[in-house]
Amino acid sequence: MGQSIQKEVEKPVYNDMALDLVEQGNDDADSYGKQDRVNKTLPAEVTSKMLYKDITKIAWPSFMELILTQLVSMVDLMMVGGLGAWAITSVGLTNQPKFLMMTAFMSLNVGATALIARHKGEGDPEKANAVLRQALLLTFITSSIASVIGYVFAEPLVSFMGATEQKTLIEGAIYLKIQMAGFVILAMTSTITAALRGVGNSRIAMIYNLIANLVNVCFNYVLINGHWGFPKWGIAGASIATVIGQCVAFIIALGVILSGKHYVSLDIKKGFKPRWDTIKSIFNIGLPAAAEQLVMRTGMIIYAKTVATLGTVAYAIHQIIFNIQAMSFMNGQAFAIPATSLVGQSLGKKRPDMAQAYSSRTRRLGMSVSVVLAITFFFFGEQIVGLYSQDPEIISQGARILKLVAFIQPFQSSQFILAGALRGAGDTKATATISFITVLLVRPGLAIISIHLLKWGLTGAWIAVAVDQLLRSFLVLLRFNSGRWKSVKV
Repeated sequence: MGQSIQKEVEKPVYNDMALDLVEQGNDDADSYGKQDRVNKTLPAEVTSKMLYKDITKIAWPSFMELILTQLVSMVDLMMVGGLGAWAITSVGLTNQPKFLMMTAFMSLNVGATALIARHKGEGDPEKANAVLRQALLLTFITSSIASVIGYVFAEPLVSFMGATEQKTLIEGAIYLKIQMAGFVILAMTSTITAALRGVGNSRIAMIYNLIANLVNVCFNYVLINGHWGFPKWGIAGASIATVIGQCVAFIIALGVILSGKHYVSLDIKKGFKPRWDTIKSIFNIGLPAAAEQLVMRTGMIIYAKTVATLGTVAYAIHQIIFNIQAMSFMNGQAFAIPATSLVGQSLGKKRPDMAQAYSSRTRRLGMSVSVVLAITFFFFGEQIVGLYSQDPEIISQGARILKLVAFIQPFQSSQFILAGALRGAGDTKATATISFITVLLVRPGLAIISIHLLKWGLTGAWIAVAVDQLLRSFLVLLRFNSGRWKSVKV
């Protein structure tokens, strides 16, 4: 293993041009005090072109991966939609319980990504790999517990989300149970992906997730409606197809980290004995992220339950728009990945000025893409919603709400990216506080007022989303501009 690590140090798979240039003689870290490091300018040799190249090298595979993943999710919903509005609602009602179960390991992944990025910046692959092993151990434990809880209480969870029709309740519970059966596999894959992204290696994650998505679509085709001699399993078939795709992704991802060819690798011989210092570091970043995720999911559940009171058709429209909006999330999330990775690596090299430079340029790129998405949603809303349903009421109302979604695109993108930068610095307490204010208080509160008091229906629910996104963007920007994240200890 020692030889493998030495090889990786001498010839890393992913180099960051600007960061490497800083390290190769243009930055004498010992000659600067802490405050000087914050205030000094970038070396003359570090150009904006280099910074943008580092960003896009990580962002484009992440963008393609997330976009293709969301496209598959959209195709899933379109295929399920052929069964009727009740089917869309059944699947939609399982999303928030599933995301709630994902809270534990997703938050731990935030800690793992930030620490691995920091250790790469410090040039210490041994510590990075130690974080990977501990993160996998923690993910296995937390996801196993969540899987059992989700499976046993599937029907009560779907009922709690607001399922009013018996068919919607039964089919939704079946879908969720199958998802929970494959939950550990999904969780372990996401942790490996988080580790790879921490060192800027997003291309491999793109490849195995692309393969998994293609497998998912193929099995959707044969299992939902029973093609090529396969049984017609409807919603259950869609859920099974998703789990099969996740298994394929896990097998490939595990092979990647076992190969020893990348900066982060898994040496089984070193075992998975708990290392409490590493676990403590993961939790120091992960617990605030867990609080953030828990707050977000609680707020989203209250919000979703409020929307569900509008009825099956209204909730089907809501789920379609939410599915389309999730496509726009991919833009912000894709650029948040290089922000997280490069900020963490820059701070590991004691270069907060580089972290600032990467963040601002990543934000510009993400906002440029968001403008294109906004124009598409605004002018082609009817055509996009029409892919999900041929019902004139669904198309008309869905297109109107998409115009509101178009308006918030630049703000949403900025919020995702700068929050990613804060997480890369380990400043997760700030993002948790902001989520508490906006997602738990503002969004559901305004939705309740808009729907039950003002009688604005589904449009009122989406006005609440817009206000949430605008306020969250403003608060994240304030925190980022304060510069306090540059001195966070991990």
